[in-house]
Amino acid sequence: MLRTTRKLLEMIRFSHTVFALPFALLSASLAWQTKPVHWSDLVGLILCMVFARSTAMAFNRWADRRYDAHNPRTAGRHLPTGQLSSGTVWFFTVGSAAAFIASTLIFWASDNPWPLYLSVPVLLFVTAYSYTKRFTALSHYWLGAALMLAPIAAWIALRGMEDLSTPVVLGLAVLCWVAGFDMIYACQDVEFDRRTGLFSMPARIGVRRALRLAFLCHLVMIALLVALWLIASPPLGIVYLCGVGAVTILLLYEHWLVPPDDLSRVNQAFFVVNGVISVGLLLVVWLQFAVNG
Repeated sequence: MLRTTRKLLEMIRFSHTVFALPFALLSASLAWQTKPVHWSDLVGLILCMVFARSTAMAFNRWADRRYDAHNPRTAGRHLPTGQLSSGTVWFFTVGSAAAFIASTLIFWASDNPWPLYLSVPVLLFVTAYSYTKRFTALSHYWLGAALMLAPIAAWIALRGMEDLSTPVVLGLAVLCWVAGFDMIYACQDVEFDRRTGLFSMPARIGVRRALRLAFLCHLVMIALLVALWLIASPPLGIVYLCGVGAVTILLLYEHWLVPPDDLSRVNQAFFVVNGVISVGLLLVVWLQFAVNG
């Protein structure tokens, strides 16, 4: 059992929850500025984030298992190599989905039914991403929209449908950020995608143009983070703007790491730099609130 659990966590790359969770907590931190903090809400947010991501990742591995088996980059994953069976992964997916829905009841107990009402539509949307590469090169934006739900859902869990402008702007920034770095990551599979008929921006328009489009997505992300500074209430200050400046530098560094003719550092750009961006921006917002008193 312990061995299977370890392999399941390896399969879904549990440590990469760091990409979405900080933005959910950032949104929650903004919501908590005008709402009392309850530890049950924090527990509910973390549980919902962990189980939603676990559902989406496990379903993705199950849905892509046949493609993964023929792609040299992914042939060593747990399902293609038989380290985990399809039945085990499917059972884990269903169990994670049930745990996600159950976790929304924490907010129901606080007289907020919206998380429960929206739980199934959210699961359907995030799992549907796994099939988008079969029919559209816009799959990167679907993935971005799936992670966009993290800050929006966190806000709704705490404040219902009240004043959604703040989490929507933050969510759109997440969408552009994710779509951009997913295009960079997809550059590794250009030949495989073309050979198997899968859709991606690098496969459709070429690596060079896809990297330019990813860069444009990240420019829009920065603009949206500045827009968040303008609309957030209570207002964010100079510490936050300095953080946005640091994010800009990190994104420039990410694109410098991956020129069109050398994709050897894609993993460094994808995992390390983006992990620093998500956690770092959350810490900057917390520091801003501490400065504000």
